[in-house]
Amino acid sequence: MQPLVAPCLDWAALAQRMRTRHDEIDDLMALLLDHADRSAGSKADLYHVAWLIACASLGDQHLWQDLGLPSRDALSALIAHWFPALKALNSGDMKWKKFFYRQLCLKEEILICKSPSCAQCSDQPVCFGPELPATAAQATPHLQAR
Repeated sequence: MQPLVAPCLDWAALAQRMRTRHDEIDDLMALLLDHADRSAGSKADLYHVAWLIACASLGDQHLWQDLGLPSRDALSALIAHWFPALKALNSGDMKWKKFFYRQLCLKEEILICKSPSCAQCSDQPVCFGPELPATAAQATPHLQAR
């Protein structure tokens, strides 16, 4: 898999969030890098992909949309390549942003979920299930291999 660039990602919209949420970006990068496959690519590429995913996680849409990927499956393949241990942990196929933040909460022993178990939670359809684009324009792929 080639290193990634996100030329069409709306970085201007994320700029303010990135300025005020450095700790969150650092935590997300640490989560990703703790589960990285060091043989998936160069160290620089690995950090670049982790940084892109961490920053895009601050966006308002589904992560695959914020990254400009064509589908959630494309995001899952990306994560499986660079962060296979993290992909394996998401055995229930939770939506990626929710999964990342749940992992951060579990690490800090902060339980913010409505229920002790996802199977018993009334929000299960929000956390699991299909992620459909709100419009066809949002599904346009922008993240390209270089």
